[in-house]
Amino acid sequence: MSNLKTYAIDELTRIGMYGSGDEMNDAMCDHILKMVDVFAEEGHSGFSAEYAIGILQKLLRWQPLSPLTGEDDEWNEEDGFFQNKRCSRVFKNEKDGQAYDIRGKVFVEPDGVSYTSRDSRVDIEFPYVPKTEYVNVEKENVNDC
Repeated sequence: MSNLKTYAIDELTRIGMYGSGDEMNDAMCDHILKMVDVFAEEGHSGFSAEYAIGILQKLLRWQPLSPLTGEDDEWNEEDGFFQNKRCSRVFKNEKDGQAYDIRGKVFVEPDGVSYTSRDSRVDIEFPYVPKTEYVNVEKENVNDC
């Protein structure tokens, strides 16, 4: 067993996942440890590990590795809506061709709860690297009915 797998099992045990007897936790640990095994087999260390992790993390989160170009081959069209193939949160209007990011702003309440709304939409220009601005907001007083 690799040192990385031993470390992973120890950490998963500390948070109560590994060996918990819970079917979902056991299945998730099995999946995670398979990925740890594959990564450990590659023999990464130092720079190469960080490089691989950085790219892999973006790919697993469906994030593009280079700026979006806005070229025609980046779009799926359905019922007059265009959605970017490389970044599903980016759309463009059929009428004027203006592209926008629906997660350009995420609003964060004092208790840490975050949300998006129609105000989250931010117009963009290409080339574009997806980014999110986190906006702290005051929680509105809502009277219980």
